[in-house]
Amino acid sequence: MKNKILIIAVLLCFVSNIASPQSSSRLFYNEPAKKWEEALPVGNGRLGAMVYGGVSQEHIQFNEETLWTGEPRSYAHKGAKNYLGEIRQLLFDGKQVEAQELMAEEFLSVPRNLMAYQPFGDLIIDFPTHKDFRNYRRELDIENAISKVSYQANGINYTREVFISHPDQLIAVRLTTDKAGALDFSVYMDSKHFKKSVITYHDQQRLDVRPDSEAQRFDPSNPSKSVLWGQAGLKVITDGELTPKNKEIFVSGASQATIYLGAATNFVNYQDISGRPNAVINRALKKFASLDYERLRKDHIADYQSLYNRFQISFEGENRSAFPTNERINQFWKDPDDPDFLALYVQYGRYLMISSSRTGSQPANLQGIWNDKLNPPWKSKYTTNINAEMNYWPAELTNLSDCHEPFIKLINECAQSGEEVAREHYDCNGWVLHHNTDIWRNTAPISLPFIGPWISGSGWVSHHLWERYLFTQDEEFLRQEYPVIKKAAQFYSEFLIEDPESGWLISTPSNSPEIGGLVAGPTMDHQIIRSLFRVCIEASEILETDQEFANKLREMIPQIAPNQIGKHGQLQEWLQDKDDPNEKHRHVSHLWAVHPGKDINWDDNPEMMQAAKQSLLYRGDGGTGWSLAWKINFWARFQDGNHAYKLIHNLLSPAEHPERKPKGGSYPNLWDAHPPFQIDGNFGGAAGIVELLIQSHLNRIDILPALPDAIATGFVSGVCARGGFELSFNWHNGELQNVQVLSKAGKRCTLKYQNIIIAFETEKGGTYSFDQQLKMK
Repeated sequence: MKNKILIIAVLLCFVSNIASPQSSSRLFYNEPAKKWEEALPVGNGRLGAMVYGGVSQEHIQFNEETLWTGEPRSYAHKGAKNYLGEIRQLLFDGKQVEAQELMAEEFLSVPRNLMAYQPFGDLIIDFPTHKDFRNYRRELDIENAISKVSYQANGINYTREVFISHPDQLIAVRLTTDKAGALDFSVYMDSKHFKKSVITYHDQQRLDVRPDSEAQRFDPSNPSKSVLWGQAGLKVITDGELTPKNKEIFVSGASQATIYLGAATNFVNYQDISGRPNAVINRALKKFASLDYERLRKDHIADYQSLYNRFQISFEGENRSAFPTNERINQFWKDPDDPDFLALYVQYGRYLMISSSRTGSQPANLQGIWNDKLNPPWKSKYTTNINAEMNYWPAELTNLSDCHEPFIKLINECAQSGEEVAREHYDCNGWVLHHNTDIWRNTAPISLPFIGPWISGSGWVSHHLWERYLFTQDEEFLRQEYPVIKKAAQFYSEFLIEDPESGWLISTPSNSPEIGGLVAGPTMDHQIIRSLFRVCIEASEILETDQEFANKLREMIPQIAPNQIGKHGQLQEWLQDKDDPNEKHRHVSHLWAVHPGKDINWDDNPEMMQAAKQSLLYRGDGGTGWSLAWKINFWARFQDGNHAYKLIHNLLSPAEHPERKPKGGSYPNLWDAHPPFQIDGNFGGAAGIVELLIQSHLNRIDILPALPDAIATGFVSGVCARGGFELSFNWHNGELQNVQVLSKAGKRCTLKYQNIIIAFETEKGGTYSFDQQLKMK
């Protein structure tokens, strides 16, 4: 589809007020949102909106996924490869400062910084007589993906519900009252953009926005220009009286009204901006009159639940779902005995993924699909040294493989643009991605010389292609994506050089993400590259291709600098034994081989696993929101569920409470706080909780490998495991009760629970049931 369409529908009509039941599948509050981090998110992958739930004024801030600053361009620094040898030699000579200075002058991307994701506009609905109110409640029903508001004003009951439909590409906001003709309101659009225009005529309004090179406004050194623009169109359909005035449309004496809003930009893909948003809006405005709200709602729920209902999770015990969510967060901080809250957090993470990443959309960025700032934190882009990958940790695991597709598309597009960077910066074949990209698919090193030149982004994201194959066993998918994996491996096979001191093959220049500066031989790089080589070898065997290249990789693997245990008993972060045991940095990159990698594990190398655990103990239990989420996954792999629960306690505690430190945690709307808001912690935290229940990275399925005492009883269904399996199981007082395995691919299955291991052949589509001793029923 050439243009992304945003449609916002608002239906106001006369019905009776019905109270919402209490449920652990809801977030709810007793007051309107006062700021953006309190508003409730809705989305359908292509568009997102934040619903404030105000009484006298409803504010719906909306985004369209393709409105960014910048333009199609190459970010490669021509001739950078001519300085690669000199930078490497400076690092070998111990001259880090000089190497970074040369890197800054001759090697970073052009321009140095990436572009920013933008807000589109605001839909404002004013209710001038709704000043005094009582019995207020707003909620987000994540089973149906609907936000609701109810209150009483002037003795009249009003309700409102908001959802975004994926099938019809629209947001619907329905307001109801128990008194006919009592709906009086005005509606209009606005935007934060400096270049904007609004035209109102009768029952319609159009808003044009242009980012106006905000990249230059906030960063004058950035030579890039903004070429994207967007148009929104709004139409009001009502049985009341319509009066357009200035930039608003007034409705009075109505029993019902529907507002539809569509938006589009000229973005087609990262190389093409020939779209015609005005033509899209012309077609949308003609369509609006025929839309039926009840059909929209029914189709929306059916579409959403086709993904959401694949997976269920429940933990028994103390249940505080009767408390408003902001209060529940505070109570969890004071007393983390609320197992049901963890189940809600997992499902909320899945809700956010379905809402921000659907087939055909852009992938979820640092803020998913939600942003209200012209200059958002870290430009709300794709940070590939942990954050973008963490966004998709729950995708395969919690049965949302479809939602993985936008990220897979980004990987393929970066593989295209990354070939030029591999040539211009390193004189290598294949492709490379550094630590950030944006909608224009830059892969060159950006920003600062001691952070940007991290070369393992392409290696890490290529693992997502392999992981999708492992979970789905889709050989045609693997055949399609194998060239991307191979070319990533090809780059590293040419990039690695011999360390003059140790004789090992090492990665240089690079860094351990965001700590320690520009170095030769960071441990994380070698872990990712070794693992990628093994993935490429195994894929070539499955596909019966490229055996000569696979043999080359086999020969190189033992030559790559190995993991090392340092003087503090730690897994070394660098080639040299220089780790500071007092360092509490948020990144723990040298534990990549524990998670999401698998090469360090209790089965194969327990001494190295213990060293990795010691490193994590030194780093501590604090950190930003996403860092806490990663540590939950680490402790799951260490099979220490109770320690993982300490990190869950930190993650689900209030981010902004004046008495609480550290500040990483959760905002009132349960969004992850770096701070500020980053969505990666929501996704990583959800995946980490599920990793406590099931792991499948060691060629078997481990059931309840790290169960915390706090969730001693519960069940999960529809959870996925590598090998093409889907499981349902329940446990009571810490003991497994029953297991059911669905084989999607007919592969051999190995189950492990405590010290019991069984292996059995399966048929595709077959279901296999077991008791608490893993005896087949």
